[in-house]
Amino acid sequence: VGGPAMKLIQSVKRRMGNESDKSKGASARADSGSNRAGAASKAAPADNKKKGAPDDHPFGGMPSLREAPVTERAALFQRKLQACSRTYDFNRTDCMKEKESKRQTLLEIVEYVNNTRNCFNETVMQDVVSMVSANIFRTLPPVHKNPNALFDAEEDEPPLEAGWPHLQIVYEFFLRFVVSNDVDPKVAKRFIDPVFVLKLLDLFDSEDP
Repeated sequence: VGGPAMKLIQSVKRRMGNESDKSKGASARADSGSNRAGAASKAAPADNKKKGAPDDHPFGGMPSLREAPVTERAALFQRKLQACSRTYDFNRTDCMKEKESKRQTLLEIVEYVNNTRNCFNETVMQDVVSMVSANIFRTLPPVHKNPNALFDAEEDEPPLEAGWPHLQIVYEFFLRFVVSNDVDPKVAKRFIDPVFVLKLLDLFDSEDP
C-alpha cells in the first residue's frame, strides 16, 4: 500500500491521536458496537433498495451541487454522501449507468469539499464515515502470485481491482476530510474510532496503491 492510502493512514493516526490506551480502547469498542448497530439499522433501507427493481437509480433526480441554491447545498451534499454509500459489483456488467453516475458524484463531492468552507460539520460526519466504510472496507480479492513471475515493486504497477475507479476517489475524498481544518478532531473521534483505524490498517493487505 502506498500513495493515497498510505498518506490517509498516516494522516488519520496523526490527526486523531494515539488511541492505544486499553481502557479507552475497550470503551471505544463498546461505543463502536452501538454505532455499528445504529448504522446497520440506518443502512437497512439502502439494502432493501439493492434488492429492488433493477432500474432503481439512487443518483437520479439530484441536481449538481454547483447549480443548487447555496442554502440547499449542505442538505444536497448529505444526500449525495448517502447515495454514494451504495456499492456495486464490478465483476458484473450490469448497472453500468449507475456505476458511472456514482463515479461522477464522487468526483463532484471531492470538488465541492475542495472549494467549500465548513462543509465538514458534525451533521455530516456520520454520513462521511458511513460512505467511506461502505466503499473501502470490503472483502479483499485473493492475491494469486506466480512464483515464476518477475515483479518489481518499484517498476511494475500492482494489479488493481475492477472497482478501483471508485475506490481511488473515495480515498481522495476521505483524505480531504482528515486533513481539513474544518474538522474538530475531538468530534471526529466519535466517528473514527479505533475499530475504524484497525480496519484501515488491514488494507495494507490489499493491492490498493
